[in-house]
Amino acid sequence: MHTKKSQFYFLLLVLAGTLVLSFFIVRPFLSSIIVASVFAVMFQPFYRKMLDFTGNRQGLASLLTTALIVVFIVVPLALLGMQILDESRQVYLSLSAGDARDSVINAFKILTDRLQGIFPGMQEVSVDIDQYFKSGLEWMLRHLGNVFSSVANMIGNSFIFLFVLYYMLKDGAKLRSAIIALSPLPDTEDATIFDRLELAVNSVIKGSLTVAFIQGVLVAVGFSIFGVPNAVLWGTVAAVAALIPGIGTALVLIPAIAFLYLSGDVFPALGLLAWGLAAVGLIDNFLGPRLVGRGLRLHQLIVLLSIFGGIALFGPIGFLLGPLTMSLAFALLDIYASAQRAA
Repeated sequence: MHTKKSQFYFLLLVLAGTLVLSFFIVRPFLSSIIVASVFAVMFQPFYRKMLDFTGNRQGLASLLTTALIVVFIVVPLALLGMQILDESRQVYLSLSAGDARDSVINAFKILTDRLQGIFPGMQEVSVDIDQYFKSGLEWMLRHLGNVFSSVANMIGNSFIFLFVLYYMLKDGAKLRSAIIALSPLPDTEDATIFDRLELAVNSVIKGSLTVAFIQGVLVAVGFSIFGVPNAVLWGTVAAVAALIPGIGTALVLIPAIAFLYLSGDVFPALGLLAWGLAAVGLIDNFLGPRLVGRGLRLHQLIVLLSIFGGIALFGPIGFLLGPLTMSLAFALLDIYASAQRAA
């Protein structure tokens, strides 16, 4: 008996050591594995249609699904990322030259003068905007190299992403069954956890993030129509701002409208205001509920905190890991509550 216990503990020790080493081996590709897994869950319905189309040939169905994902999603996102980098470089160069900086300072002075005209008792606002711009430029200069190195790493990891996506589509059901068989929890609870994570992907990723992406695209289109420079860059900022409850894209639209108005472009400012109310503001009311559906619904504040907290903890991949981790936590809390009630 003592020998069997020693063997069992030795096995656990060796297993723990190999698992730790395995984690460090796959750690450089962890982001690609997670993103590929999320894509595999999101496109499971399409993969099943490909299975029917190919006569249940799993390899061919996975290959076709992966190819279509690359053509219609990965390539457009890559082109969008290149455009964002180019516009970021243009903003950086214009700020370095001082033209954009002077324009913003003058617009701020005009705004404060008009506010003082409306509110005579208002004290003159004294803000060293020039110093803020210099600090911002220094920060951009320090991190510019990191941005381009991250892009290079993303290009390298994209190959890993494609292979992982292919095999996740092809063998995802087998992997799920293997994890359920190894888990010490009852199979029903393991299935519940997987179902909740799948609901989280479909509701949070396909719902909240897709709505934010569409709102960002509409903001970029509106900026292009009404003459706001660097439309794609600010559309991306608007997509992030759309995740903030109660504020949303107004965080980007209102300063842009004020910029046009203070620059003397009154009609474009009114047009952008109408565009923001009609095209952007109605997305949450009509498109959002249809994308999220009746699946797992995390409160917008929880989604926001999980996304930014995930990015702070895990890096860029945290925008996926944060909501999924939070959804897993709520799933485990539900299982715990059910177990307590049954006891």
